[in-house]
Amino acid sequence: MKRVHPEFAYQSRELEGQIEGVLGDPPDRRNYQRMVDALVSEYTQGGGIDDVNMMSFALVDRLRFLDPKGLVREAADYEGIDPERVFAMAQCDGDDGAALYDAITSEYPELARKAIITAFLYKNQNRWEDDDQSLDQLAEGDEGDEDEEEGAASDEFMQMFDPEGDKE
Repeated sequence: MKRVHPEFAYQSRELEGQIEGVLGDPPDRRNYQRMVDALVSEYTQGGGIDDVNMMSFALVDRLRFLDPKGLVREAADYEGIDPERVFAMAQCDGDDGAALYDAITSEYPELARKAIITAFLYKNQNRWEDDDQSLDQLAEGDEGDEDEEEGAASDEFMQMFDPEGDKE
């Protein structure tokens, strides 16, 4: 599996949370579809929210990925230098999908690049892995202060609060 940029991993998780939040429990597909339709309408008309996840939300069910390996490679760099390369790796079918894709790629190229990759990562979670940012992983290999007892304060720290200070 390929590692992706931490921001793409974060955006993908956020998209999943937004989709689950709109669907609700039990899932309300009509509410979900109304949200998607509203976003598609806004972006197609040249408006819309300047947000990666909102654009990904509008795209996620309409995108077809033509070059999955290329999209995984592109996900390693959050900023990217060539949005057109990503645009060639996916497409939207149907009249409203094609209009949406044309609108976002021409109006918001950098944002559209990120949104396409985010939607791809959300739909293909088995193709990539995230850096483990858990506390256990971050603490791995950290030996700590060997000289100090667990929970004991250092002499330097204690002297900061000593009213006698460093009087000699």
